[in-house]
Amino acid sequence: MQHQYIFGPVPSRRLGMSLGIDLVPHKTCSLNCVYCESGETTNLTVTRKEYVPTDAVISEIDRVLSEHPVLDVVTFSGSGEPTLHSGLGRIARHVKEHFPEYRTVLITNGTLFSDPDLRRDVSSIDCIIPSLDAASPELFGAVCRPHPDLDPDTIIQGLVDLRAEYKGEIWLEIFIVPDTNDTPEEIARLRDAVAAIAPDKVQLNTLDRPGTCGWVRPASQESLEAVVAGLEYPNVTICGRALAGRKYTGPQAETAGEILATIARRPCTIDDLSRVLGLHAHEVSKYIGSFMDEGKIRSEEGPRGTFFVPVDQ
Repeated sequence: MQHQYIFGPVPSRRLGMSLGIDLVPHKTCSLNCVYCESGETTNLTVTRKEYVPTDAVISEIDRVLSEHPVLDVVTFSGSGEPTLHSGLGRIARHVKEHFPEYRTVLITNGTLFSDPDLRRDVSSIDCIIPSLDAASPELFGAVCRPHPDLDPDTIIQGLVDLRAEYKGEIWLEIFIVPDTNDTPEEIARLRDAVAAIAPDKVQLNTLDRPGTCGWVRPASQESLEAVVAGLEYPNVTICGRALAGRKYTGPQAETAGEILATIARRPCTIDDLSRVLGLHAHEVSKYIGSFMDEGKIRSEEGPRGTFFVPVDQ
């Protein structure tokens, strides 16, 4: 059965096999980041509301999780910003109360935690992974292209307040765009912000697959290690490719095989694969990332965007 709000399970480099819950329409977000693998934001907003029916999401969760799938995590994520959904708290509590065996994770751009209602909404979630890509207004604007109501000082204070109230784990992610937010001055500002937020860990990330803007390129290992040193924080890691080569089993193997077989027939974009196979675009994106890590496919730019083609063996 095809689901409307749930996707996966899909392989995640950091979290293992993840069942995703997508709470907002495609590319509804408070940021329009230059590196986003999901494409340009089409609804740039900071308004929290019920973007999709809360009751329908809960019903779909019940149908899927009542079958007791083998998962590492249940993740609130997708192709937009999940904290924009006003029913996030109710949905998260439902998962924890009815399916306590599953660890829950929120992947968020971290922009809205100045709202005390949101901080209460996320209290039942086991782990929150917010982003903070820049601490200065100029570079925050250049990398994240935010809604005009957002500014980094308020975002950082919201994360400080979250840390003071929230009992779960916080893994702060910083995405490095070379020659943009990796200057010594910006890393010093991020160092101070990280110290104030006091996350359980900091994870550095960089471009792993084609982003929104073609000029963005991956940071080198050397430059990422320089950022680690500059942050002067005890638990900073560089995101690796831990799931490369992981074997798919059961329905995951069937989905993976369908995607690879379709690409073998003709070059496809993520939207093409989503439409042809009836899969959520974010689910397709996760498989594409793993296949690229494994060297099975590569990307090419075409007239309609980024296409994926088999790697010649």
